Amino acid sequence: MTKVSVFNPPYTDSPQKDISWTDLNGSSPALALAKVIDRTPGRVLVVTADANQAHRLEQEVRYFAGEHTDYHDDITVFPDWETLPYDTFSPHQDIISERLSVLARLAQARRGALIVSLNTLLQRIAPVEFVQSQSLNLTVNQQLDALALREQLERNGYRAVEQVMEHGEFSSRGSILDLFPMGSTTPYRIDFFDNEIDSIRPFDPETQRSLTPVESVKLLPAHEFPLTKAGIEHFRSAFRERFEISHERESLYQQVSKGQTPGGIEYYLPLFFEQTATLFDYLPNDALLVTFGDIQGTLEKLWIDINHRYEQRRYDQQKPLLHPNEIFMLAEQVHSRFKQMRRIRAAIPSGKPTPGAVSFNTAPVTDIAAEHQNKQPFAKLKQLISTAIDQGQRLLFVTESAGRKEALHDILGRIGYPAPSVVHFSDFEQSNEPLALTVGPIINSVHLKSENIYLITETELMGNRVSQRRRREQKPTQSSDALIRNLAELKIGQPVVHIDHGVGRYQGLTTLDAGNVTTEFVTIEYAQQSKLYVPVASLDVLSRYSGGEENHAPLHKLGNDSWEKAKKRAAEKIRDVAAELLDVYAKRASNEGYGFTIDADDYQRFADSFPFEETTDQLTAINAVVQDMAAPHPMDRLVCGDVGFGKTEVAMRAAFIAVNDSRQVMVLVPTTLLAQQHYDNFKDRFADWPVRIEVLSRFKTAKQSKQIIADTESGQVDILIGTHKLLQGDINAKALGLLIVDEEHRFGVRQKEAIKRLRANVDILTLTATPIPRTLNMAMNNIRDLSIIATPPARRLAVKTFVREHDNATIREAILRETLRGGQVYFLHNNVDTIEKTAREIEALVPEASVTIAHGQMRERELERIMSDFYHQRFNVLVCTTIIETGIDVPSANTIIIDRADHLGLAQLHQLRGRVGRSHHQAYAYLLTPHPKRMTKDALKRLEAIAQLEDLGAGFMLATHDLEIRGAGELLGDDQSGQIESIGFTLYTDMLEQAVESLKNGQEPTLEGLTRNRAEIDLRIPALLPDDYIADVNIRLNIYKRIAGCNNDEQLEDIQVELIDRFGLLPQASKNLIAQTRIRNHSEALGIRKIDMGNQGGTIEFGETTKVKPETIIGLIQKCPNHYRLEGPTKLRVTQSIEDTQSRLELIQSLLDELASDK
Repeated sequence: MTKVSVFNPPYTDSPQKDISWTDLNGSSPALALAKVIDRTPGRVLVVTADANQAHRLEQEVRYFAGEHTDYHDDITVFPDWETLPYDTFSPHQDIISERLSVLARLAQARRGALIVSLNTLLQRIAPVEFVQSQSLNLTVNQQLDALALREQLERNGYRAVEQVMEHGEFSSRGSILDLFPMGSTTPYRIDFFDNEIDSIRPFDPETQRSLTPVESVKLLPAHEFPLTKAGIEHFRSAFRERFEISHERESLYQQVSKGQTPGGIEYYLPLFFEQTATLFDYLPNDALLVTFGDIQGTLEKLWIDINHRYEQRRYDQQKPLLHPNEIFMLAEQVHSRFKQMRRIRAAIPSGKPTPGAVSFNTAPVTDIAAEHQNKQPFAKLKQLISTAIDQGQRLLFVTESAGRKEALHDILGRIGYPAPSVVHFSDFEQSNEPLALTVGPIINSVHLKSENIYLITETELMGNRVSQRRRREQKPTQSSDALIRNLAELKIGQPVVHIDHGVGRYQGLTTLDAGNVTTEFVTIEYAQQSKLYVPVASLDVLSRYSGGEENHAPLHKLGNDSWEKAKKRAAEKIRDVAAELLDVYAKRASNEGYGFTIDADDYQRFADSFPFEETTDQLTAINAVVQDMAAPHPMDRLVCGDVGFGKTEVAMRAAFIAVNDSRQVMVLVPTTLLAQQHYDNFKDRFADWPVRIEVLSRFKTAKQSKQIIADTESGQVDILIGTHKLLQGDINAKALGLLIVDEEHRFGVRQKEAIKRLRANVDILTLTATPIPRTLNMAMNNIRDLSIIATPPARRLAVKTFVREHDNATIREAILRETLRGGQVYFLHNNVDTIEKTAREIEALVPEASVTIAHGQMRERELERIMSDFYHQRFNVLVCTTIIETGIDVPSANTIIIDRADHLGLAQLHQLRGRVGRSHHQAYAYLLTPHPKRMTKDALKRLEAIAQLEDLGAGFMLATHDLEIRGAGELLGDDQSGQIESIGFTLYTDMLEQAVESLKNGQEPTLEGLTRNRAEIDLRIPALLPDDYIADVNIRLNIYKRIAGCNNDEQLEDIQVELIDRFGLLPQASKNLIAQTRIRNHSEALGIRKIDMGNQGGTIEFGETTKVKPETIIGLIQKCPNHYRLEGPTKLRVTQSIEDTQSRLELIQSLLDELASDK
């Protein structure tokens, strides 16, 4: 049989005659498919057996089709819901948004391909006209009633919120409407002028600041079903036809009747429509069908599972289920639709029929992987290139990023075959180059014999799969300061600390008229129900109390001296602590550390071989470390980033700089498993460099360990990785330059002391996801430098966390949900005695799963083998103890079930939860607990904290929460905890910062100096953010606090720009507030304590250490004796009558300028 070329794939003209493609090796099926799409005038439907294959094909086919084709954007995957049939919760908003945008495009698309996995194809979906009829276009200058638009949004299923963060939300403030349309990558801010759209600007949901304006925006409905009156009515009558109605509030019928969307509502979609559609209805009749894999077998499996789940769940009265035939297409229906289409079968498993088989002229490329341990790692590649060129063949190397392309370019140059770069595969096809390099998402190599071309992918050449990532826009992260200072929104009744009056309870915001001037006040209640009103302009005297249990927080009396005493006692202690800290600090600063010399070219080559794109935070952390190492002082930096956010790469860069400058590196890790994993990672990363890496752990025999230690002491080992054995006194490295401590929170005090001894003259880099409170606090007070990596790598969804009582149905469902999408599950049972029994119970509960066990009392070899089997997916459920907390990354494990979660600490829960969600699938964490009555109060709090902080990058926030739950006793030792309990953590750290500052300047810290007093400004003008300008109390409080915390004009400018951008033009009262804060800042700079001005003039009171010269004041009085006179030694009386606000502000500002003129 003659073989055909991939560039000219045959396809069929009639539905009666199928074609089967065979002998397509490597990534050539995607190339053949791209050529078919290019030659088909209409649409192509590609059906794959699973979701992974669909995503991979989309990337490869889009690449081969080329950017410049008019249908490039119409080669799309229709994403799966990623839920199980009849699930009780709904898909992620991002997934629904993506599905709706694909459905909206399908109607117009003339060419291109729709790629879909079989289980997604089975689902019945909304009729074709639904998405179009429910869509809405908004354009600038369009006449539109803002109120009507808001009502329409609610009818379309959008949710009204205070601050827009994710798809399907909107928020309205006066003439501004913020909105995150489904199917859009950014939210938009729509500004109305009366009933006309004035401007439409995209904005960043993190900072809430807007970007360049656009002309128009398209709104898709918020769900795949209508929540309009008619839609809900249709649902109700269809529901009544099929089921008995339940009158309970929680029942599905009652919730939908109220316009709510309970979890799992998607499986009731047919009740909203007269008639549902399938994806086939969205495609033209002449579409070409291409199927990949064993479609028949997969279809049977899917239906067995659907029926099984239906039988299992159909008896719940609150949620009666629709029959599967209403929600999914039957196997026969799918086959009959397939029969009406022209069909190509590809990737057919062996043993299955291949009607109309066509054989392609391609061959696999095997045995080219680099052997890094050999003298000449690329000998096989060199052999392949020389043979190919002799036979007149050409070779194209495909890498994943420009950085990797450069690295491969160097390697090819070293073996004598320098290769030019081409932009795209098609450019190479048309050129005559024998060798070339390009960037593309191709995964498997192939030899295209008819064209004499070898396609060689870097993934197969380098031997390790460099993971593909679908990009998501990077979001700038909050600053570390904001994370700490603004711990959480205040709720009524929470304890707050007032710097002069002590700890009271927050009671909300109140607007009062004081002397004909309206101002907003924060109300705080103290003992015996006395109330204190704090004007919003001086909000920075307040901070949240976080020194221990909230309900144990003291409640002070107004007007007695117990608070002053507590503050005094704390101040005395703080002085000693500050001195001790400064001592450590001074030693570090005065010690001549080693300033590394950095070879820029080598470093660049090493950095380029990093397979991913660095996130913004990661780059900041790396740059900070590089600068620290080049400086002549010892580095002591803490890199705090969530599990899987790329801390290890920061450490590798630091290790490279040290080794490249002939110094040794030690990596200290808490467990043997982690040591092994780091060893493998470092080996991979340093494969191209002449670096000797060794590991000291229980896996090594005594003889091997002895040899390694000897080699370290003689300077032959460059990087030594190990557990706390490294800290034992008998290892004296020859030229230790850097110590890297990983998972710092797992080490005890003794090991920390040993590390401390090294601190004074070795560079130390500490990595952690959840810093222990003590470390965190030292970092906050500048004793150690802190880098926070809070940007998740692209396309990571936050882990969905459920806190549930232990029950078998939940466990079975969680395991099945994961295994059916091809994933794996950790089941954490932290008790070695009963772990075998638990594993047997799970086997009985989920017979489909293959279960294995891992715990710390196993022999090392066995443990290593089990972990490796699990990694290679030989089992899909691992019943284990917390041994997995540090450790092995298994990207396909995306569900973790934690038994007796109430026994674990916050940092542990967070760390364990971070074991899953390392790919772009929605990950799930189930925290199983006993009955709430059997749990302690602290345990309940911990579970609440972890369930609330689902954000990616929340490890850092959790550490500060932990401080509050545990009390801050571990901060700097026991003697501090009492002080912190009495005055609150935030005030404590503020006072400590001030004390260190004054000691540095050679002054003795005093209580007055420690509690920085702000200047009092009373201009008798309304200065507030009116509630019709910012309605939400918490956002208003937050902004008040930020304005009060501004220390210079620039920061005030920034806030003003942000306010106008987010909420519209500033009302006069808000302008006054900003002007008043500006005056306060200028006064403080001059050492003025108080300004009191009314319409008949007023007084200016100077502090003891004022910077204003007496002669300036005298000069002022001499110049205008009618307007100025002194009252006592520190007061200047101004006697000018100034009625209007504006002139009053201007007068004071000019007066301050005059006083400052020659300070």
